[in-house]
This record gives sequence, C-alpha cells and structure tokens, in this order.
Amino acid sequence: MAILVTGGAGYVGSHINKMLAQKGYDTIVYDNLVYGHEEAVRWGKLIKADLADAETLDKVFKENKIEAVFHFAAYAYVGESVTDPAKYYTNNVTNTINLLDAMRRNDCNKIIFSSTCATYGTPEKLPLTEDMPQNPISPYGASKLMVERIFKDYDRAYGLKFAALRYFNAAGADPDGEIGEQHDPETHLIPLVLDAASGKRTDIKVFGTDYPTKDGTCIRDYIHVWDLADAHLRAFEYLKNGGASDFFNLGNECGTSVLEIIEAARKITGKEIAVINTERREGDPPVLVGSSAKAKEILGWNPQFDVEKMCEDAWRFAARTS
Repeated sequence: MAILVTGGAGYVGSHINKMLAQKGYDTIVYDNLVYGHEEAVRWGKLIKADLADAETLDKVFKENKIEAVFHFAAYAYVGESVTDPAKYYTNNVTNTINLLDAMRRNDCNKIIFSSTCATYGTPEKLPLTEDMPQNPISPYGASKLMVERIFKDYDRAYGLKFAALRYFNAAGADPDGEIGEQHDPETHLIPLVLDAASGKRTDIKVFGTDYPTKDGTCIRDYIHVWDLADAHLRAFEYLKNGGASDFFNLGNECGTSVLEIIEAARKITGKEIAVINTERREGDPPVLVGSSAKAKEILGWNPQFDVEKMCEDAWRFAARTS
C-alpha cells in the first residue's frame, strides 16, 4: 500500500511527505512542479504530472495500491485569484474533481485535504470555530469552500471519507533543515522578515500601525509547518480507524502581531531589521485567530512549536539555501 501526496513538492506537502516516510509509509508525490520544487521530494517517488491528466492519474492508482490521498495541489495566491479567477477554479476545483473521480474509479476512499481559514472570510467573532459562517472574500477562498462542499456530496453519494484541515498562517521549516519555504513570489511574513535580516531585502514593510490591537499591528495565528504535518498524519489515522468525515481548524489559538514576529526574528538572527511603516492594506482584519479545540479533542493534536522556533527553523533553512 502507498500514500499519494498531490502537491507534495510544495511547502506543506513536502513536509508531510517526509513525515509519512519517517513513519514507514511508501509515498508517491504527484506534482506538476508549477510551484513545487523537485529537490524537496527526497522521500518516495515523484510523478511529474497534472491533475487534469486523467490517464496518468488512473495509471498511478492502478500500478500502486493507493491507501489514501493527501491533497495539497492548489494555487494559493489570494491577490492573483482576484485578477485571474479562472486559473484558480480550474486548478483548485475542476482538477480536484478529476482526482476524486480517479479515486472512485480505483476504489480509494480516503482523502486528507489542505483547506484554509480563508473559507471563513471576514470573521464575525473570534476565535474562529468550525461551525461559524463561511463567506470567503476571494476566489481562492471560494475555491477551497467549493471543494469542501464537493467532499460532503461525494461522501453522501459515494462513501468518500475526508478530513478537511483549515489552517491559518503556516510558518517555519523542517526542524532538520532539509526542506522549507521557497515560494516565488514570497508573500508570507516570516520569510520576508528573514530576507530583511539577511540583506536580501532592504527592509520589511508594516501595513498599518493603528489597528485596535496591543501594538497597533495586525495579529495572526501562526502554526509551525511540522505541527501541520503532524495534524495531517493524525487525520489520516483518524479516518483509518473509522472516523467520520469532518472539518478541523489548525492554529495555535494565540495570535502574534507583526511587530512581535519582527522582534522574534531579531532575537533569533541577531540582526537589525529595518522597518518601514505604511498604510493599511484593504481587506486586512485586525485580528484573525482560530480555535483548535476540535482538532485537539478528536485528533489528539497539540502544536509543539512557538513563533521563535518557527523563526529559528526558517532561518536555518534560509542559511542552507542562500
């Protein structure tokens, strides 16, 4: 038996691929390498293909006894999704249907899905829980919500079992330093701050310093990528043991401000980091924090790493790849 990891050459997917290998699972990474990195696939087998390719999908399922699918193959740039929604609905929704239908044709009925807190949109209250209204404000968030709804329909009609994990701000790198975050373009705060520390950037811009928060900057819920990988593995084991299809938020339940991230990076790197304060960005809520109580209760998941550890691991990986 093997595990299929779609998008397994990307950031989060490569980390769960490593963790699965460490746990003794045979893995097959399926990635078109549009955003993924071939060098991140150090474990298992890499199939370079697109989810639009039904023939190759069927071949992978038929030649390998696929026990379950971990699905990370999505485009995830919120701004780009607004200017080019067709790209996002085609890849994130249509290609996911192609994957699910290949699973049906080949008697594979378990999938762990990389979803997002972006399905909630602007929160009505905090912390976010799984039963709150979902009103995404971008095509990216809408595409993920559509897939969640498709999962529910496929479960009801075809018996497809799923765990959809809605996570907040993924951060950090493999604690061993072998793989990490390599987005191009990079939009995540911690690697951008570390680029400013290393001199790759001259400064870091802070968008808004007048929010109703403890230091005037936005607060977000950061979660270490290795903790995310652990949650995916636990979700798989939950389904294997007969768990019902479900949705889970993944976060630390405690927010960290932009300025606190910068201070943590200064502490870890020992570098001065130039900061430029600028205007707020449209659509940025002051605080976005989620409750992980459900994942803790049902999956037995507890995140282990704090923001300083996220910065430390990301800094180590950056040093190895500079």
